[in-house]
Amino acid sequence: MSGTAEADTVHETRRLAAEADLVVVKAGTNSLTDEQSNLDDSKVNKLVDDVMDLRQQGKRVLLVSSGAVGAGKGLIGLTDETVEQSQALSTVGQSQLMRRYTERFEQFDQTVAQILLTENDLEDPDRFTNFTNTVETLLEWDIVPIINENDAVATEELRIGDNDMLSSSVAIGIGADLLVTLTDVGGVYTGNPKKDPSAERIETISSNYAAVQELVDESSKDAFGGIRTKVAGARAASEHGIPAIIAKSTESDVLDKISAAEQVGTLFIPTNGDDDD
Repeated sequence: MSGTAEADTVHETRRLAAEADLVVVKAGTNSLTDEQSNLDDSKVNKLVDDVMDLRQQGKRVLLVSSGAVGAGKGLIGLTDETVEQSQALSTVGQSQLMRRYTERFEQFDQTVAQILLTENDLEDPDRFTNFTNTVETLLEWDIVPIINENDAVATEELRIGDNDMLSSSVAIGIGADLLVTLTDVGGVYTGNPKKDPSAERIETISSNYAAVQELVDESSKDAFGGIRTKVAGARAASEHGIPAIIAKSTESDVLDKISAAEQVGTLFIPTNGDDDD
């Protein structure tokens, strides 16, 4: 692809992202909690404000939110827990998380709804139909669905494993127009920006996916979480024709900038299933 053609493709993808009507926004635990695993009011408020920037433009938004286990750890005071304790912590943290979301969204007269999912809900056709019907009804009522994995009942066999993949699966399943993953880094980099000050942000990912994947594998050691699943989730969405963006949650008016077609984070160009490897 020539430089001009590639630039045109990037411009068109930013336009599609800006004009998206149905948007899935995923927020990670670090975008919602402080260093002591307590919910950070300023972070929660900013996320809600950013989501409402889209809502006030008439866009429909689904929020996929992590943070339940993290918030539970902060409240209970645990730093190292068993799987069973993590499941229990999620129930404590989830109630606190939804309370904060409800309080902040109410300041905009915006109603929210909670949906908890397991892998089985996405893989079983009947259960997935029930899920999509519920989402469609909530959106018709101008309600913002807030989705999280149901950690309290999920087993190793049923766990979706990471909300990055959950948000991608939801975006694909409901036919979203855009997937935005908000994280504590500004996108995908040539190295781990937390450890490598020379790491540079990669502005767009399309035919360079294989090379980017190698960089991600080298800079990330975590099998779950971290940048790996964010890239995998965004890539999966792009393979289904959905523009995807990984961006920094603390960036000012981050979602509003995306809806203005500004350069934000790392943009994944839809491939529609083409093999770019």
